[in-house]
Amino acid sequence: MPITDTDRTFLTRAVDLAEQALKAGDEPFGSVLVSATGETLFEDHNHVAGGDHTQHPEFAIARWAAAHLTPYERAEATVYTSGEHCTMCAAAHGWVGLGRIVYASSSEQLGEWLTDLGFPPAPVATLPITTIVPQAHVDGPDPDLARRVRELHERRPRP
Repeated sequence: MPITDTDRTFLTRAVDLAEQALKAGDEPFGSVLVSATGETLFEDHNHVAGGDHTQHPEFAIARWAAAHLTPYERAEATVYTSGEHCTMCAAAHGWVGLGRIVYASSSEQLGEWLTDLGFPPAPVATLPITTIVPQAHVDGPDPDLARRVRELHERRPRP
């Protein structure tokens, strides 16, 4: 299914959250969980600056959804995120049974950008969501928002 104007509204919010994370001294990632009826249920951004690199917004969404939604509601929900899920977050998404994922930028793009910008390689493999969750319904990237996400990563402090 192509990314719609409604999707772009929620994706833009996810990118706004990523920018908030960057302004707070964190890595620029943000995500929004939306119900089947279009209600924002949960949103967050990265909180890894303190050293706990499991504090990704997609992981927080999976945990929140498991605690607050029925399996049916989880399957009908959509996760909008500034960047395609990492391996850890994709697995959490799959285990919890969340529905569609729409991302502004892909893992492949992120890997290329970070290499170009001189960041060290990630400690875990950068894989497409569907390699981790083969049945996942995934849409992205969005070219315009991906450019904005790259600009956020360009502003990240170098290690």
